[in-house]
Amino acid sequence: MNNRITLFPYKTNINDADHLSIGGCDAVELAARYGTPLYLFDEPTLRGRCREFKDEFGKRHPNTTVVYAGKAFLHTSLAALLKEEGLGLDVVSGGELHIAKTADFPPERIYFHGNNKSADELSAALKQQVGRIVVDNIDELRVLAALADESGRTQDILLRITPGVDAHTHSHIATGGVGSKFGFALCDAEEGISCAMLLPGVNLVGLHFHVGSLIDEATPYLDALDVVMKLAFDAKEKYAVGLRELNVGGGYAVPYTVEDKVPDISYYAGQITGRIMVLCQSLNMAPPKLVIEPGRSIVAQSGVALYRVGSIKDVAGPVRYVAVDGGMADNIRPALYAARYEAVLANRMNEENTEQVTIAGHFCESGDILVHDIMLPPVSSGDIIAVPVCGAYCLPMASNYNAALRPPIVMLSDDSDRLVRRRETYQDITRCDMP
Repeated sequence: MNNRITLFPYKTNINDADHLSIGGCDAVELAARYGTPLYLFDEPTLRGRCREFKDEFGKRHPNTTVVYAGKAFLHTSLAALLKEEGLGLDVVSGGELHIAKTADFPPERIYFHGNNKSADELSAALKQQVGRIVVDNIDELRVLAALADESGRTQDILLRITPGVDAHTHSHIATGGVGSKFGFALCDAEEGISCAMLLPGVNLVGLHFHVGSLIDEATPYLDALDVVMKLAFDAKEKYAVGLRELNVGGGYAVPYTVEDKVPDISYYAGQITGRIMVLCQSLNMAPPKLVIEPGRSIVAQSGVALYRVGSIKDVAGPVRYVAVDGGMADNIRPALYAARYEAVLANRMNEENTEQVTIAGHFCESGDILVHDIMLPPVSSGDIIAVPVCGAYCLPMASNYNAALRPPIVMLSDDSDRLVRRRETYQDITRCDMP
């Protein structure tokens, strides 16, 4: 069997027609019915990942809350699934807050992040009575306190701390190092804590940090824990404020190619909870409620992108370009981060990979390349190419570049498919235009 199939959702195999089958659904048939580009999400994989995080962290630190990071991908259907699975939801904008409200997501399980929340967004969060607002800076803290006091509400908050830790990841997705745009730098953290203790309208319940994304080792988390737990101890000694809640963010790595070797969830859970217990004992502190915020690591594997091959071109190099009907408008990650992906020929899964090709998008950018130098069976126009691990950060960063239509989304479950977002139309592109 094609070893790339291990990157696809849980119940993926090759059916009798030699087609890629996901959750009992023929991917080639889905492409014919819904058109391409098409994004598929497998519900059992989503639910399985939610439960794995809850189980692995919960059995080591029972007072753990799993909060899904909505920026990875958020849709009303996904929000409803997360609600059923008992997860919280991390939102970073008024738009994501609106999606949560539309899905009737329990507001007390919402964590509102962001480094530059507007007064309108903070007011909306207060009106919706979200569970936590993660305060990024002193200006936000003062604005929020005033708004909360005016509304007669006392808002539970966490302060986001920048621990100055190198996450050993791409610079664009490193968020906890010195000079980051996110959070209170360590030199400003004491001011933030003392200010939060004095201001009306806010109730400081804990601290938060997030060191980055696609982190494939425990060291950045452990280093950040050492810094932030010491900060919490000092705050307790100086201001008599206890650390009731510690949010360690997310960023757990996932494999995008068959060569990628990343730890499983149990590794992260064991390392993080183990260090917390050691630090609590050494600092004589009660263990706090632990909050984790996985996003990519819950949703990435569940998503698959389907494309139809158009032109095929041989150029100097030699390079054979296989052009598909999607690209950087629906998945900008290769152009933005030099992200790597695998791909399979969904309509001829058992054929031998004998031809090296580069899968190119159809947008007017030389950087619009989805997969460089991949071995596939001989490709023909009309073939269906499936790219796994597309559940995170593809659709949230999708655009209408070249006036492209953003693709539909189909949810798969129990051998059935359900359209949860239709394809955009040309009328959608111009509907906001004023005469």
